[in-house]
This record gives sequence, structure tokens and C-alpha cells, in this order.
Amino acid sequence: MDRALTAATGGTPDGTNPGEAPRPPRQLPSPPSPPLRPRHRDRALAWAAGPLLAVPAVVAGCRALDVDGDTPLPQLLSFLPWLTVPAGLGLLLAAAARRRVLAFLAVLVLTATAWASLPYTPLLAVTHGNPTARLRVIAANVEFGQATGSLIDLARRERPQVLYVSECDPACGRALTAALSRQLPHRASVDAAGSAGSVLLSAYPLRDRSVVPGTMGMPGATAEIAGRPVRLQLAHPMPPVPGQVALWKAELARLRDAVAARPSGEALILAGDFNASQDHAAYRSLVAARPLLDAARITDASRTPTWPAEGPVPPYVQIDHVLTSPALTPTATRFPTLPGSDHRAVVADLDLHDGR
Repeated sequence: MDRALTAATGGTPDGTNPGEAPRPPRQLPSPPSPPLRPRHRDRALAWAAGPLLAVPAVVAGCRALDVDGDTPLPQLLSFLPWLTVPAGLGLLLAAAARRRVLAFLAVLVLTATAWASLPYTPLLAVTHGNPTARLRVIAANVEFGQATGSLIDLARRERPQVLYVSECDPACGRALTAALSRQLPHRASVDAAGSAGSVLLSAYPLRDRSVVPGTMGMPGATAEIAGRPVRLQLAHPMPPVPGQVALWKAELARLRDAVAARPSGEALILAGDFNASQDHAAYRSLVAARPLLDAARITDASRTPTWPAEGPVPPYVQIDHVLTSPALTPTATRFPTLPGSDHRAVVADLDLHDGR
């Protein structure tokens, strides 16, 4: 039958015509193979996410536990709000690596870091009485006296009633006194070279001059303003550089003790270069001592950076503050640049209340 059919069609049994080469057997297409998972890439992404999440997790944990620890934790705490960036990047890498547990942990780390970066709210402090005086204070670090001329210009323009000056050597002190003698004729100071010198100038007569012990000068005095005693205290503890963290904590504790020891009816303005941000437990302990109001926090400027104000790195942390007792209400805070210094100045307007 097959031969007859082949003969009738003029072909061969394999379906080819005479003289043609035999056709290869027909093969059915094989099903597509499943795509190979890029395991090496996923593993690399997961490993890259680890360090990006570890640092924010540790720093946010220190913030939540209210501890500063030792080097490098106090230094890293200065970067706390900025650590949301690596935490967010770590979350993206964990998601790209398809690691559910790691992605969940990354969400927790990012949430904790963002929560810790919220402005610090001190203990409730209530101001009593009617406003009796409005005054302006300026706190400025002139960096070894280099920004003295800039500060004189700023003081003439802003016309403060109290001026707190850190890193003001004797030449700086003489220049400020001569230039601002009519505006701020009263003075308390620590006359020392380099960063150890500090000057406090006031439009009000000063009494009870004293110094909080420290490596750098921290003078203080009491002024009579609108019939009420107001303690003026300059702050300039050592910075928390490696090897000096214990000293930094000790000098902030001395300021805290000085705040706690003042008479109960005495108002206070504590200002200067604290070398600490709101993310440092030592600073929060100082603010909560009686408690105090942070002028920048009260006026919604607590994340305005003041350092470093010169060099290739832009300012990233606020370490210059004006703190007040509840007898004074901060109404405005500004941070003008101070050419010649690595700090921005702090200009704060305050209302003094009669306390009744």
C-alpha cells in the first residue's frame, strides 16, 4: 500500500522526491527552561545592606536608651538625622535582594532612626507672669579670635543686650570691649590664649562673677533686668573627640550642676558652644536639670546646623545653643554666618516675665 502510494505521488517512502537528500527527523520544540535566579547578586546585595543598617541601628539604639557611650558613638550621634539616608538605602538593597527578614529588619531600623531624629522635647516647663522686658542675646564662637571683626559687625547690626563669646583670646577681648563699650559696657571673662579664652558682655551691670571649671573658659555673672536677677552663664565644654569623651561628659555635668544649684527665684540664660547636640544624652541631661528651654526648639529651629560653617563639608549639626529657664520665653531664633569662624552665631530674642 505504501509503495503504491509512493509510486502514485512520485516520491520516496520518507516523503522526499527522488534525487533529494533525506530530511532529518522532525524534533518537537523543548519547553523553555525556568530562568536561573541570580543568587550571587542577591547575596551581594544582602551583604551590602548589612553595614548600611548596622550603624543607624546602633546609633538609634543609643538615642533610645539615652546613652552616649564611647568613641565612636558620641561622634556618630552628631550625624543621627542624616543616618536615615543609609538606613533607607539599606532597605532598598534588602528589598532588591528578596530577603524578607532582612527587609523587615530594615523597615524597623529606618523607622527607629527617623523617630530618634524627631526634635527633642524637654520636660514640661511653664512660664508664669507678664512680660516685663525683651532682650536679645548672641552666642558666637570666633575660632581663636579670627572672627572678631565679623562679630563686632554683627553686634552693631543686631544690638544685643548680652553677648556670649567663645574662643576669644585677650586680643579679641580688647577689640570687643573697645568697639562695643557704649553698647555693652559690662564684662565678665576668662582671659586666656587660644580656645580657652571667653568673654561675656552685657548692657546690664554684672555682679557675682564666677567661672564653671573647665578646660576652656566658662564665665558667668548675675545681671539685674527689669528688677529681676538673671544669671548669665557661658557654656564651652570640651568637644567629644576620641580620647576626651570622659572629659566632655564631665564638663557638661559641671554645667548641669551649676544650673541645678542656682537659687530657685533666679532666671537663667545659658548660652554658647556646647559641643553637643540634642541627640547627645549628656546635653539632654543638662536641659532637663531644672528644666530649661532650648530657644531653637521652642521656635521650631532645632535642626538648623551651626557647625562646621567653613571648609568642604557643609554644616550638619547644631552644637551652639541658647537655653533659658522658664522665666524667659524664646520668641525668635536665627543663625547668621560669621565669616572667619567655623561656627554660625545664634541670635535669640527672649521675653522676661515677672514670675507672678
